[in-house]
Amino acid sequence: MTSEHEDAPRVAVDPDDPALDDDRVARFFWYHTSTQPDWPTRNFDPAAVLTSEIRMMMGGSERVAEWAARQRAKALHIGTYEAAVHNMFRRIRDQADRGKHFYLYRVHLSPSVVVREGWLIDPSDFVGDVVLDEVCPPGVDVARYLNYHEDPGGLSLALGRGAIAGVQQVPVPLQDACDADWVREAVAALETASDAPGPAAGKLARFTRPASPRAVLGRELAAALAGRLPVNLRDPFDSTAAFVEGDDPTRWARRTSALLHLISDTGRVVAALDRQDLREVGDRPARS
Repeated sequence: MTSEHEDAPRVAVDPDDPALDDDRVARFFWYHTSTQPDWPTRNFDPAAVLTSEIRMMMGGSERVAEWAARQRAKALHIGTYEAAVHNMFRRIRDQADRGKHFYLYRVHLSPSVVVREGWLIDPSDFVGDVVLDEVCPPGVDVARYLNYHEDPGGLSLALGRGAIAGVQQVPVPLQDACDADWVREAVAALETASDAPGPAAGKLARFTRPASPRAVLGRELAAALAGRLPVNLRDPFDSTAAFVEGDDPTRWARRTSALLHLISDTGRVVAALDRQDLREVGDRPARS
C-alpha cells in the first residue's frame, strides 16, 4: 500500500457479511450500550440538564437552542454485540464513565426502514459524532458504515430515532454472571496484600505516589484475565477492569469477573435479553 491509499479503509469489510444484504438489515438484532436507562429517550432535550449559569456561559437562550438543535441532528449508532461491548469499555476508559451503571440494548428496527446502498467508511468525527442528514439523505433511514473504533471491521449503523421500533434492555455487567471460584481466590489474595503505598523509587519518585501491593496485585489479576481474550479486546478490558487504590476487593472482583463474562459467556447475556419485554420506541414513521 502506498501513501496514495491514505483515505482507504484501515480495516476490511467481509464481503460475505450478511448485513450487506439490504433486505436482511431490518430483520437482524442490533446492539448499543449507554448509561441512559431510557435510551433512546423520547422527546430528547439535550438542554434539559443545563443550569442557568451554563446557559449564560453558552451565550444565552438563542445559542443554547442552536446547540440543542445540533445535538438532536446527530445520528444514533448501533452495531454488533461486540461493538456494543467495545463502546462500553471505551467510555469507561476514555470518558470518565467508570463507576456509572451501563445498560445493554438489543435494538429492533422498523420493518419499513430504507437502507442506504452499500456502506461508508466510518463517518464519525474525532468525538464520534455523525450528522444524520449527511449520511441519510431524504428517503433513507439507515446507513451502514465500517466501524473503526468498536469491533473494527464490523458493520455498524447510523440512523435516527424514527427507524427504531423497540428495544430490550438489561443492566451490564450481569450481577450473577461471574466465576465464584475466581472471585473467592482473588478476594482472599487482595485482602492479604497491604494497601499501604510501597517505598518510592526512581528519579521521579518524589513526583509520583507509589502503588500499594494490593493495587499492583489487582492490576496483575486483571491483566491475567485479559490474556484469555481475543487480542483486540485485551487492552480495553485491562483498562476497564484496572484496580484503583481504595477499591473494595469483593466488589472489584465480582465486577471484573462479570465484565469478562460479557465476552466469554454471551449466551447468558442473550438469554437475559430474551426474558425482557420489548419497549416500543417508534411512535412515528421512519424518516422520509
